[in-house]
Amino acid sequence: MKTKSKNITYIAIFSALISILSIIAIPTPWGVPFTLQTFAIAFAGFSLGKKYGTFSVLIYLLLGAIGLPVFAGLKGGLASFVSVTGGFLFGFIFLAFFSGFKNIFFSIIGLFICHLLGVLQFSFLTKTPFLNSFLIVSMPYLIKDLISLFLAYYISKKFLNITSKQL
Repeated sequence: MKTKSKNITYIAIFSALISILSIIAIPTPWGVPFTLQTFAIAFAGFSLGKKYGTFSVLIYLLLGAIGLPVFAGLKGGLASFVSVTGGFLFGFIFLAFFSGFKNIFFSIIGLFICHLLGVLQFSFLTKTPFLNSFLIVSMPYLIKDLISLFLAYYISKKFLNITSKQL
């Protein structure tokens, strides 16, 4: 397969994977569900690199923006970007980009930015102090998200090893 076609195919596949793993959600009382989004987005970054991993997330966000129900809880539309979870959606771009360095340390920086944007937007929209917002929408997810990064990193190594042998 030609390189350009292969890249476009992988971007599409990873956008679909992010969509699927995002709609599998466990709701929480505070409105930010447990999902596999963090894993999927970090996996895209680790597997496709900064440029194409970020493109796959941008396509995912575009699909959601036009109304396809690809966000957690089968939500979609522009309203998702200005909801209490919207900051995390914007943060996913940074998570994919920093994971694209294919380095756990950089992916943790991306995760930090993602959580920071999520907490800031939640705090602003709910008029909840920043620390309280952090305790509600970030802290309960940090261990799960860090485990997701490590799993995504490990699985991406296996994925890249398999795909490089088949192409």
